Amino acid sequence: MNINIYYGGRGIIDDPTLFVINKMQEILEELRVNVTRYNLYELKNTIPTLPQTLKDVDGIILATTVEWYGIGGYMQQFMDACWLFGDKEKIAGIYMCPVVMSTTCGEREAKLNLSTAWEILGGLPCSGMCGYIENTVFLEMNEQYIRIIEKKAESMYRTINQHIACFPASNQAVKQKVTVPKNTNLTPQETEQLSQYVSDDSYVQRQKQDIQELTSLFRDMLSEEEMDNEAEYLAPFRKAFRPKEGFVAGYAMSIDERKKKLFLTVEGTKLECSYNTSGKADVEMQLAKSVMEDIVNGRMTFQRAFMSGVMKAKGDFGILRMLDQLFVFEERI
Repeated sequence: MNINIYYGGRGIIDDPTLFVINKMQEILEELRVNVTRYNLYELKNTIPTLPQTLKDVDGIILATTVEWYGIGGYMQQFMDACWLFGDKEKIAGIYMCPVVMSTTCGEREAKLNLSTAWEILGGLPCSGMCGYIENTVFLEMNEQYIRIIEKKAESMYRTINQHIACFPASNQAVKQKVTVPKNTNLTPQETEQLSQYVSDDSYVQRQKQDIQELTSLFRDMLSEEEMDNEAEYLAPFRKAFRPKEGFVAGYAMSIDERKKKLFLTVEGTKLECSYNTSGKADVEMQLAKSVMEDIVNGRMTFQRAFMSGVMKAKGDFGILRMLDQLFVFEERI
């Protein structure tokens, strides 16, 4: 028989949970059980790989200490790893005994949380143990408490050895209907490899660097695209320009899906075209990109676009009417 102990406390000297699991390990080894201890605080960087250690076990002990609230971060990480990377078929045949000692309050809730979590994973629960221990020395010197620990270890051994059945739990029914994780189409072997990558700090750092490089690459590509877009429509307007001697006006066009406005400044025979976020204009217009395409391709005039409502404008409407005289676009099919 193989039993693993997963200790989720901080490993401090006066932790009562350490005394309990040491005593349970001693009793189990006397019963010729192979016991392996995993101190999660020592293995915090490889916790995602620990579900692999559940493969060849008959039972496990999940032991933690409530120092202020809950089961603690290390144990929570281990349970998360079991949910994400654990082989649910293997877990379904593993008995689990929760052990929670508290130096404050909340040991019963923590014990229940561990049992519930294991049932949701599909595992088999054993009768666990919890208690409030104000002074570890008092626990070590109390023969009755030691006897309770010994009996609990013997009870776990009998439960596993005799394969005692458990009533179905509603938690498992909920797992089947609601809380099934998203299907990643990974085999158990691929899931184990994924858990190894997650726990490999160097691999994770390389992935972060690759993501940063890709982000920079796409940012540069977007910047180049924006630069190309800033030249759009400038050449057609310059080509279609028909200067009017002594005429001075400024136009600003807001084209949908563009952050910058297209500014046209006319001073007699001179024309300046540019994109900018702000500037002075006698007439401001707003139109869709498709409308602008129709105008520069000669399929529509500015006056017609304004009168039909597909272009909005404000400012000097006399200057607005001059647009079709200043810019004459040849129709292109």
